[in-house]
Amino acid sequence: MAIPVADSPKTHREAAFPPPPPPAEPPGRGGGGNGPGDPPPPAGGAPLLGNAQLAMLVIIAAEIMFFAGLIGAFLVFRFSGQPWPPPFQPRLPVGLTAVNTLFLLASSWTMVQAQRALRRGDKRALLRFLGATGVLGTLFLAIQGFEWARLLSFGLTASSGVYASTFYTIIGAHGFHVFCGVIWLLGVIARAALGAYTAERRGAVVPCGMYWHLVVGLWPVLFVLVYLA
Repeated sequence: MAIPVADSPKTHREAAFPPPPPPAEPPGRGGGGNGPGDPPPPAGGAPLLGNAQLAMLVIIAAEIMFFAGLIGAFLVFRFSGQPWPPPFQPRLPVGLTAVNTLFLLASSWTMVQAQRALRRGDKRALLRFLGATGVLGTLFLAIQGFEWARLLSFGLTASSGVYASTFYTIIGAHGFHVFCGVIWLLGVIARAALGAYTAERRGAVVPCGMYWHLVVGLWPVLFVLVYLA
């Protein structure tokens, strides 16, 4: 017959006060820390678009809706059944405007080349193509101003009727946007000359290019509708 053995005082003390846990393993030697011996944590993916580019996308969407409203109003008047253009009103200079359209389309190509030069880190090419874009945009505005001066001298004023008022509203709104783009380009060129932009720090070059492609892309639509339709 087994005789029960009484617990020793030591056993009671261990039950009441359990031994402390073993010391934690120093970082870098085990699998839990991010110490010097551990591989670096995976870096988070860079965002596809920066804040300036997202803001420019919002502006572009608003501008598209604005011009869509102008085009819609123009189409209502254009196909209202009235003669278009009205009799005894000056005709728009289609040939000169077609050449001017080529200048503006070429400015989009030079802007693309400027952005490529920026990605390569080629400062001289960046300045050259940005300058060419600004020159082409200024030339477009100068030719448009010459066209407007001739039309006004021929009697086509904004108060001449719906035909003239819609023309000056739509084409004038686009010309104002091109003017704003040229002013922005001048600021970008000035900062590029100071070395503010690099392949890693593109700054305002990207949103400025987005805006410029918007005004260039709108023009062929307006040219076909207003000058050729």
